[in-house]
Amino acid sequence: MALSQVLAPQLQQSLAILQAPSLELKALVEQELQQNPVLEESPVTDMEQEEKGQRTNDVPESADPAEPPADVKFDPATETNNEPVDDFQAEFERLVQLDQEWRDHFTQTNIPMRASEEDEEKRQFMMDSLVAETSLQEYLLEQVRMSDMSEEQRAIAEMIVGNIDDYGYLKASVEEMSAGTGIEAAKIETVLKVIQNFHPAGVGARDLRECLMLQLERAELQKSLEYRIISDFMEALGKRRFPEIARGLGADVEDVQEAAERIGRLEPRPGRAYLPDNQQYITPEVFVNRMGDDFIVTTNNEQVPHLRISNAYKDLMARADSSPEVREYIRDKIRAGKFLIKSIHLRQQTILNIGKEIVMRQREFMDKGVAFLKPLTMVQVAEAVGVHETTVSRAVSAKYIDTPQGVFEMKYFFTSGIKTATGEGLSNTSVKEFIGELVKKENPGKPLSDEEIVKLLREKGIVIARRTVAKYRSELNILPSNLRKVY
Repeated sequence: MALSQVLAPQLQQSLAILQAPSLELKALVEQELQQNPVLEESPVTDMEQEEKGQRTNDVPESADPAEPPADVKFDPATETNNEPVDDFQAEFERLVQLDQEWRDHFTQTNIPMRASEEDEEKRQFMMDSLVAETSLQEYLLEQVRMSDMSEEQRAIAEMIVGNIDDYGYLKASVEEMSAGTGIEAAKIETVLKVIQNFHPAGVGARDLRECLMLQLERAELQKSLEYRIISDFMEALGKRRFPEIARGLGADVEDVQEAAERIGRLEPRPGRAYLPDNQQYITPEVFVNRMGDDFIVTTNNEQVPHLRISNAYKDLMARADSSPEVREYIRDKIRAGKFLIKSIHLRQQTILNIGKEIVMRQREFMDKGVAFLKPLTMVQVAEAVGVHETTVSRAVSAKYIDTPQGVFEMKYFFTSGIKTATGEGLSNTSVKEFIGELVKKENPGKPLSDEEIVKLLREKGIVIARRTVAKYRSELNILPSNLRKVY
């Protein structure tokens, strides 16, 4: 026997709702609608018709938009106004009021204009045409759930998987993830080693060299000529300098050539098999619109299911011949339905709060573009919003934000940075943008060396090491200067 911490089913459901993009959220809600008979989805058109005849009061101005008004909070498991718990007539009267307030609230917060009937029909046709396939991230998360990791390690693993791109490469360094979440780098490194043993082979690698070595290690070929070539002569292999590799390893040139051919059969993109065959459509979760000199941040409530408790169960429960078992069953389903509605609402409010904080801290980016992106960590946003950094990580996972500069992943705005000569922070993404612009404008006959790029950046007040420039250049898929030269 042993003691262990286990997440309650309701908390697991709440976390899944928070992390799910809008399309996945619809699938989760569909599943819950099938399992919970008291829940029903109310079409927007029906809601509008009901509100014309039923709506009496808006949410009070003093109320926090993140919560329904205090006078309509409802819990079937408690006593209210000295009424017995079994007074179902009173409970359902309050429930009707709660449903109406939820409909009022969603109508008020749904700021983006509703599309025309024709546009809605086109959008629905597009959504119905999408084929749901298992993505690489979903496959990795399933392996995380099946592993024997601790709860702490699983949370770290989810964060790592969120930083693995569709090709299977880890796009953030351990140091960057540690700085962004406050988790010790050693703990992240330990969990990363576990993920690198997942399928497909090579997943979680930080570069091509590590990806190929992981595949050879999986095949127990650590002592092979291929492994030695990749480990010690990766750059020479890329330039096909077989004689140089042969001299360095004391091997025959022919053997090196044959080993290179075998290396060529390895998979450079482990996630290729999980890439979608059809075009994927992005649905932004957050909209940023300019209004005068300010920016207005809203959530995409149009894609969020509008749920309510079916009033048909009011009549059923009000019947005198309803058995205690039936009443208890429906009571539990109402409680579960209410929790789902509140979880969806909390998801929307959390994403909105994070979006507002991103816009506030990245105002120059919204005005001027990528070159003005500021360094930002999830810890900073978590402290401002009042949640844990892992909540921020879940909330921005696979979510997109529509800004005046274009549509971006929300986690795009979380980057480490460097200090400029003036002491201000500058995002490493902005530095990469500068490097890309310098290379784009260089003389093809005399390309800039890494050292020359360092000097040009220093003139802009950006002081970084040559090896950092080489790293960023590699991440931008820019060749070294000797291979960029045009004769």
